[in-house]
Amino acid sequence: MTTADIVIRNARIIDGTGGPSFAGDVAVSDERIVAVGPSLPQRGGREIDAGGRALAPGFIDAHTHDDRAVLTDPDHACKLSQGVTSVVVGNCGVSIAPVKITERAPPPLDIICPRPDDFRPTFRDYFAALDQDPSSVNVIAQIGHSSLRVAVMEDVTRPASADEIARMRGLTEEALADGCPGFSTGLFYPPANAAPTKEVIALAELVGAAGGFHSTHMRDESAGVLDSLDETFHIGHEGDVPVVVSHHKCSGLANHGRSTETLPKIAEAIARQPAGLDAYPYTAGSTMLARKMAKEAMRTIVAWSEPHPEVSGRDLDDIARDWGIDPLDAVDRLTPAGGIYFMMDEDDVRRILAFEHTMIGSDGLPHDVHPHPRLWGTFPRVLGHYARDVGLFSLETAVHKMTGLSAKTFRLQDRGEIRPGAFADLVMFDPETVIDLATFDEPTTPARGIDWVMVNGRMAFECGVPTGDRSGRALRRAAPHRFT
Repeated sequence: MTTADIVIRNARIIDGTGGPSFAGDVAVSDERIVAVGPSLPQRGGREIDAGGRALAPGFIDAHTHDDRAVLTDPDHACKLSQGVTSVVVGNCGVSIAPVKITERAPPPLDIICPRPDDFRPTFRDYFAALDQDPSSVNVIAQIGHSSLRVAVMEDVTRPASADEIARMRGLTEEALADGCPGFSTGLFYPPANAAPTKEVIALAELVGAAGGFHSTHMRDESAGVLDSLDETFHIGHEGDVPVVVSHHKCSGLANHGRSTETLPKIAEAIARQPAGLDAYPYTAGSTMLARKMAKEAMRTIVAWSEPHPEVSGRDLDDIARDWGIDPLDAVDRLTPAGGIYFMMDEDDVRRILAFEHTMIGSDGLPHDVHPHPRLWGTFPRVLGHYARDVGLFSLETAVHKMTGLSAKTFRLQDRGEIRPGAFADLVMFDPETVIDLATFDEPTTPARGIDWVMVNGRMAFECGVPTGDRSGRALRRAAPHRFT
């Protein structure tokens, strides 16, 4: 009889493929799953009786801003407590490298690095830091277009010159050589809003040639959402690169219900080119505090404020009333700051989540004083609220959106599924009780129903707390179309 390091017995195995769950055992040795099946003969150095609870691949957070947090908070309880074992960072055009900043970073770069010296000059330096002091989760790092612009341009309110594009291309090639698997844009934001489509294509084509992917916070998620989708898919086609529409939404009261227009357009694009999307399970978003967004929002909560830290967690309207000024003028007084904006329609959120190609991403901001509850609650909310309680889709489909679909989209080798040979990124949870407990008033409350989390074959979260056994890795680009 062979011996494995760990054998999990009597589990309801949800393998990440989207297929039906089944009863069985899983054996793990070193960092890999070595056997899956009913009543495995292997003995385990440690035997775990699942008692019929669900065993799934570790969840892959398709959209995060954890770039700095995985270094400063390597236990990363906000994600481990949800069952997350891998995070995709560098989203919305904002990455921790390759950029040097001497003064405070311009918004929204400051949402990941409040201090200038937190940025890294190269991805080689960033990956080396993760190698030396690993996080509890695996990290998939993208090159941020806005970070590139800030690195080479003194004035980002205009299109880049030919020389500046050449310098950005050089930094992109260096980052790809260092192992970066992807490239992101945030054309909505001030550092990149002036960039024409051709500037993005000039960079995206390098990523496509290297076998990488491109994700985007599109130029417009409200009235111009259809045009922005067209631009996104044009970039993917011309750059010959897979594209991911980040945190897809139809923002603003006037655009509620328009997912009936956007989703067919996305489906048409997916039929002709590699493309995907992610979403979070809330009707509120969060980013830098800005007049335009506060004006469109039905309600705004201040997540943090540098000049007025005492107001974090309060409604903007209440702050303005106390100060005797207009809420938009209060935005100016509070800036630099972060905001939580109630701007989406629940029917759109459900329609987008249920769309067969939608991955799950939290888009949480770990450095906010009063963060959006998605930072701590996204994945249990999908499992408990939308799959179990609402019945939006099956538990197997929910898990697929968090695992196998994301691994395929981001080209993660041997992750996102429970099968022999796959990395042992695993989460055990109770399907009957799993639920998010984080709220807009108490946003850092851990979820209920997550029993334990394993990363690369080692227990990272157990009995409600991180174990301190940090075995996450920087998942580098090892070869074209493969990241390990």
